[in-house]
Amino acid sequence: MARTLRAACHLWIMLAVLGFGWLLSTVTGTDLVTDSAAYPLIVSLLLAVGLYGSTSGIDLAEARGDLRTLLLAVTVGVLAKAALIVPVLWLAVREPAYLILAIAVAQIDPLSVAALRSRSRMSERGKTVLSVWSSFDDPVTVLLTAYLAPVALSALNGAADSSALPVTPDAYALTMLGNVVLVAVAALGWFLLRPRPQAQGWEGGGADLLRAVGCLLVLGGVLAVATAYGLMLGVAIVGLFYRPPLLLPVLGPALATAYYLALVALGLLLVDGVEFGPGIALGAAAFGAQMVVGWFIARNLDRSDRVSLALGQQNGVTAVVLALSLQPAFPRTVAIVAPAVVTVNVLHFLTNELWNRRQATRPAPPAPSPAGARVLLAADEPVAVVVGHPLVRPALRRRV
Repeated sequence: MARTLRAACHLWIMLAVLGFGWLLSTVTGTDLVTDSAAYPLIVSLLLAVGLYGSTSGIDLAEARGDLRTLLLAVTVGVLAKAALIVPVLWLAVREPAYLILAIAVAQIDPLSVAALRSRSRMSERGKTVLSVWSSFDDPVTVLLTAYLAPVALSALNGAADSSALPVTPDAYALTMLGNVVLVAVAALGWFLLRPRPQAQGWEGGGADLLRAVGCLLVLGGVLAVATAYGLMLGVAIVGLFYRPPLLLPVLGPALATAYYLALVALGLLLVDGVEFGPGIALGAAAFGAQMVVGWFIARNLDRSDRVSLALGQQNGVTAVVLALSLQPAFPRTVAIVAPAVVTVNVLHFLTNELWNRRQATRPAPPAPSPAGARVLLAADEPVAVVVGHPLVRPALRRRV
């Protein structure tokens, strides 16, 4: 029992932070918090921090080895998950317009993945696949939202005009251009300020200190511009190469802080009312869709990583940002998405805890005996006796 309570500590903290956000919004008033102009900017900043933190921790060598898997995950994976979620959402909501919420929760939240990465039992290869998947499925989600929102809005009775939409196709093209410019500027800054091979360290002299400060200022500017103009794809790409050594010791605590602030933001949304039935159904469908799609896409990984990736669905600040942007055009969005996010996170904890326990209790496979293999080969035993031995199999193939 004590072990279970310790393992559930993160879940209790998550629920407590959500409750704090709900209480804060109840006391201060929704109009003073969630409806303020600063609120969506703060949430977008948290998303930018999560995207940067997730991609900056990616092992690029590992990512190159699984490039095909990653491309499938961030393209086909998002579409397949949304398609699996839609029937459940239709049965729960019964309004065609709100099927667009299947896209809002189909992505994996990068801030949640980055904050919980150190606790995962996945291999480094599995963590890399999950990190890249969570970072780059967000732009695909935004693209789908931009082009499907007008269709959904036209199906909503008494809907406002298209000006209520969060993103229009024309605006999306301009945003893509902004992402390209942002990455180019960051690349130029990193080329000029990157650590030199002859440098002894960031604190080795005045030049090193100035270089460190310059790197942090450029990164701060990148995050600020991305937050203001929604250039999240650019932030994710910047994290792949812009990695100041000075930032490494504080990146973990910064991501954890941003994660809990995002939970507070989610709690603030709960004060507007909750549709528990559709929300729970949406969250359960999103988690189930990840199990199906993740198991298929990760077929090249070992069994342990494949199961962990299938259980890797997490929602958080990304779903909050999409809910905020869709709320003006689709008034039930927040009431449905908020409990869906909580449902996904609870299912993520419970299933991963059960899987980790099973992994911990399974006996380790016996180590092969090289000496025994040599004896069998020397005695020229029949193939049926030695074919199952992992050290003998290559030798047999060479003999054949």
